[in-house]
Amino acid sequence: MTLTPRLRNVQCLDARGLHRMAYWEWGAADNPRVLVCVHGLSRQGRDFDALARAVAGEYRVVCPDVVGRGRSDWLADPMGYVIPNYVADMVTLLGRLDAELVDWVGTSMGGLIGLGVASLAGSPLRRLVLNDVGPSISAEGLTRIGSYLGRPQRWSTLDEAADALWLISQGFGAHTREQWLALTKPQLKDDGMGGLMPRCDPSIAVPFKAITPELAKAGEAMLWQAYDRIKLPTLLLRGTTSDLLSHTTALQMTQRGPQARLVEFAGVGHAPMLQQPDQIQVVREFLLAP
Repeated sequence: MTLTPRLRNVQCLDARGLHRMAYWEWGAADNPRVLVCVHGLSRQGRDFDALARAVAGEYRVVCPDVVGRGRSDWLADPMGYVIPNYVADMVTLLGRLDAELVDWVGTSMGGLIGLGVASLAGSPLRRLVLNDVGPSISAEGLTRIGSYLGRPQRWSTLDEAADALWLISQGFGAHTREQWLALTKPQLKDDGMGGLMPRCDPSIAVPFKAITPELAKAGEAMLWQAYDRIKLPTLLLRGTTSDLLSHTTALQMTQRGPQARLVEFAGVGHAPMLQQPDQIQVVREFLLAP
């Protein structure tokens, strides 16, 4: 039997009113064991289809489309596209899920959101997987992301879109054409003119490009403080050629705060997409360990 997700929504509060955050739910809706998987900056919740299918027998798996992405609403004020607001949205989602304990897998931005939730007093998080992200983020990686983030894009076909997106996604590591098309299709919507466009709001680039060196330094200090408050078991994943999470920062994360267990994947940069069997197995074994 092929597992398929259920699309649900939750209303969240922002400075202008309410916005709708979509999330994809896998497995039994009454399973008290909940896994939340949160995607990277310009991605969406269907990135976790392969992982969700692998653990849906043990978990109720919830994969939100962070606001401004996927099937979620776009914000009226683009300056609302920031980590603290995403953390608030996830707290609202956790209230909807009514789960006493939650495990978390976060890729890149989704890891920073998870770090924020895990550091809150009384957090329900039980285990945390940070996928190729940490408190210190390489300027090289940010520059690369900023070179394409928010750029208007239109394509005629799925294959054309897949090829274009692959050019900016080499760090994801090797994927079959079938895997890459499966990752690409949920990223797209009809542009109303017979073509395709991204489901991602281009305005998510506005606060990203407003970051100054001073703001980045202050943000890094706050993230380290949050990381040092975390007490739960933490798994840190890293691509060996990542340009966002340095090996030095990853080693620091094994020595500070929750003293994360580090696993690196050869031939992958930023970020492992958790599509390959070896990547899925590492995450599955960590989450399901006694």
